Amino acid sequence: MLLTPHSQATTPTRRRRTAAALLTSAISVCLVAASAPAVPLGVGDRLFPYLGNPGYDVASYDLSFTYPGNNSEPLRAVTTIDAWTTADLDRVNLDFAHGTVESVEVDGDPAEFRTAGEDLVITPEDSVSDGNWMRITVRHTSDPVPVKDREGGWVRTADGLAMANQADAAHLVFPCNDHPSDKAMFTIRVTAPDGHTAVANGLPAGVEKSGGSTTWTYRSQHPMATELTQVSIGRSTVLHRTGPHGLPVRDVVPTEHRKALEPWLEKTPGQIAWMEDKVGRYPFETYGLLMADASTGFELETQTLSLFERELFTDPVYPRWYVEAIMVHELAHQWFGNSVGPRTWSDLWLNEGHATWYEALYAEEQADKPMRDRMKAAYGASDRWRAAGGPPAAPKAPDPGRKTSIFRPNVYDGAALVLYALRQEIGHPAFERLERAWVGRHQDDTATTEDFVRLAAEISGRDLDGFFQGWLYGEKTPPMPGHPDWKPEAAAKPKAPGEKPKAREEMRVAPEEKPVAPEGKPVAGEERGRPMVTAAR
Repeated sequence: MLLTPHSQATTPTRRRRTAAALLTSAISVCLVAASAPAVPLGVGDRLFPYLGNPGYDVASYDLSFTYPGNNSEPLRAVTTIDAWTTADLDRVNLDFAHGTVESVEVDGDPAEFRTAGEDLVITPEDSVSDGNWMRITVRHTSDPVPVKDREGGWVRTADGLAMANQADAAHLVFPCNDHPSDKAMFTIRVTAPDGHTAVANGLPAGVEKSGGSTTWTYRSQHPMATELTQVSIGRSTVLHRTGPHGLPVRDVVPTEHRKALEPWLEKTPGQIAWMEDKVGRYPFETYGLLMADASTGFELETQTLSLFERELFTDPVYPRWYVEAIMVHELAHQWFGNSVGPRTWSDLWLNEGHATWYEALYAEEQADKPMRDRMKAAYGASDRWRAAGGPPAAPKAPDPGRKTSIFRPNVYDGAALVLYALRQEIGHPAFERLERAWVGRHQDDTATTEDFVRLAAEISGRDLDGFFQGWLYGEKTPPMPGHPDWKPEAAAKPKAPGEKPKAREEMRVAPEEKPVAPEGKPVAGEERGRPMVTAAR
């Protein structure tokens, strides 16, 4: 049963009003005659203009997947969406690009449908008027076979599947309004053959066995963006422990690697307590790590169940302090990026800059890796990062065919450098009050760079417009407050004929402690956002 009843007639929350505001400029394109050609729509995001759709605000998703027991056949799936309309709709566009649609219903009646670009365009029997609830049910397949020249969606593991939907890949898995401005509640059901275990975002809501298969149901208790959806299917063991305030902590690990992974997982409750000491109480109903037996090249902050590569923990090449810091990076995202989500993808620096900040702060406090040294090195590289990827709050568009290329160093250490400069500018006490106020004021909501700038001014009692203009939008990195001796690195000289290129810069590990990538494992490139052996989004 969906968390938001179809008959509900309450007004949208403040979050829904702010999300709807993003759609206002695009709503007119949704009021089309049924005879007009189907076209892909979007909410006009600067980096992903065709993501999301105007005219409605999703309240809840009910996702049902049936796994066939292998990774080469599509899953059977049913997606049910309850949404509040914000315009009169003759058609409804959903983002969906990798599966076969078998049927569509709107409010229980069959509806016509066709595809346009990466949109599923639905024509209901009767138009849906502004200010009403509508229920859309799509019966479809969900294909785990990767899409050529596309990244994300289902991740095929050694024993099953997981999801990696950032930044625009949830619609490779299920029909949705695939933009972070439109958070919703989720119910997720997964049916798999006996011998497999399924886990998803949120808390368990039932297990049913029937005819050689098992169905698991999970429900979220807080709104979630589509890019943060997670489903794990595999020959897994679920481990349980207790975090601060009785928080349920559950981890999902390949059964054969349980013994090796357990010492790492024991660290999570203490890391949650450390983050709570910095910014306040953990914002969700549960947390845990999903250790996927797959080589992805990144880790991912899927809500309440962060995705990690198993080999990050079992390969001795990675220093212990480094692995723990990466764990804190994804944990910090639960506050910064998940609970407080970005209104647009240009606000990505608020997610990654903060997660990188607490990753670095944890390494400083727990492993004696000075924040100052890391930020000085980042300052040296910042002009080059800005030239390659744009300023932190105005990142360049993704490279053609590589949509995850927005995850560049400018929104990781480059954005953490902005936070370091802000702390230098307003002082440690004001900065710490700002961090707590930010996650408290915008919990379960979305927020913008402008919201952060206003709150910083409010907390510090200062006009910071000039400061933020340079640090967030300038082509060149401004002088660092308190460190007039810090200088940007000189531009690299052209290589002499036959000269070998230098190794990629590795900001997160001191030069004398660089891990060496295992044979056959690529070092994550700067275009992934992390110039290190593993990239944490």
